[in-house]
Amino acid sequence: MRWWDIDPVFEMEKDLFPEDAWSRGMFWSELAHSRGAGATRRYVVAEEDGKIVGYGGLVASGEVGDVQTIAVDRDHWGTGLGATLLTELLRAATAFECAEVLLECRVDNVRAQKLYERFGFEPIGFRRGYYQPGNVDALVMRLQDPSTSVQGTQGTEING
Repeated sequence: MRWWDIDPVFEMEKDLFPEDAWSRGMFWSELAHSRGAGATRRYVVAEEDGKIVGYGGLVASGEVGDVQTIAVDRDHWGTGLGATLLTELLRAATAFECAEVLLECRVDNVRAQKLYERFGFEPIGFRRGYYQPGNVDALVMRLQDPSTSVQGTQGTEING
């Protein structure tokens, strides 16, 4: 993801997560930490015919990676794009030498949970009322040794 991707990503963010969308400033802040020798983040976009159809981001802190976001345009649900994005984030976690990767997922987002389970993530707890508004709980999931889960994918172009 580059600075010029922020506006289309932000529009997709508002569409997919209208109640708790990230702000443009949040994306700018994350990108500020994704370049250079001291980078601690990796943000990617998926494009099809020049249009952004998905994005994802990971932050690394020591030996722990944390998937911050993964989003796929509704027209691309069920196409494997989420798996492609997650694969790229797990590659980044491996490059950052993370021993484990964590993420939070809405308890009512069964589709995403199934994706994460296919990659080897396991539930380890809950964050009560994590998603606001609505006071929806988050399921916390962990993947130990992301290098063993990285799957080869083909298709949609992923850009960092």
